[in-house]
Amino acid sequence: MNEERLQKVIARSGVASRRKAEQLILDGKVVVNGKKVTELGTKVTSKDEISVEGIPIEKEKLVYYVLYKPRGVISSVKDESNRKIVLDYLPEIEERIYPVGRLDYDTSGLLLLTNDGDFTNQLLHPSRRINKEYVVKTKGIPDKRGLELFKKGIRSEGETLKAVYVKIKSVDRKKNTAIVKLTLHQGKNRQVRRMFDAIHTPVMKLKREKFGFLTLEGLQPGEYRELTPQEVADLLNLAK
Repeated sequence: MNEERLQKVIARSGVASRRKAEQLILDGKVVVNGKKVTELGTKVTSKDEISVEGIPIEKEKLVYYVLYKPRGVISSVKDESNRKIVLDYLPEIEERIYPVGRLDYDTSGLLLLTNDGDFTNQLLHPSRRINKEYVVKTKGIPDKRGLELFKKGIRSEGETLKAVYVKIKSVDRKKNTAIVKLTLHQGKNRQVRRMFDAIHTPVMKLKREKFGFLTLEGLQPGEYRELTPQEVADLLNLAK
């Protein structure tokens, strides 16, 4: 069972901000399972009973979804330019969910959303080696030696970008395009596009088809489904 810091759980319930929640704990105004708690390092689970100043907090149910994100959509919970955001596709979800990582505006494919911060941190931690599989349509046909560099690492904007697998699936010499499949462990900003730009075959279309063992099977662009408890558990085991 996932544990979270007490002040984070209080803040998520809407009772107080994270900082205010910390002060309430220090002031002895928070009770967990009938015992006063004054240590900020205290962690709780969904089974713990928590009250603040004598009032039980409402626990938000932890939820997990997979969305087939269309192109032209922001992986965010809000956008100042009023562009379409991923939450527009889950309007009936009452919990305050957010994306696990992101897909670029022009990238489609598999995106996870949740309100579980520990789950998110586990999946996105740099030490986790979870496969993320992409299909790329390129303008120009990549050189095989160039693609081999992906496995060794390509320097871009001060970062080393690497793929763990890359293979050309098909080419169209008349249109001068190619379809390439690659797998990443990293999740750097615009990573796939930067890697292909480095070998002078820019990306025309980009789609994430898999995250770990999860696929888009049964989903059309803009559709979503809830993860099963077993899938959530398997993802957390994968992150370990």
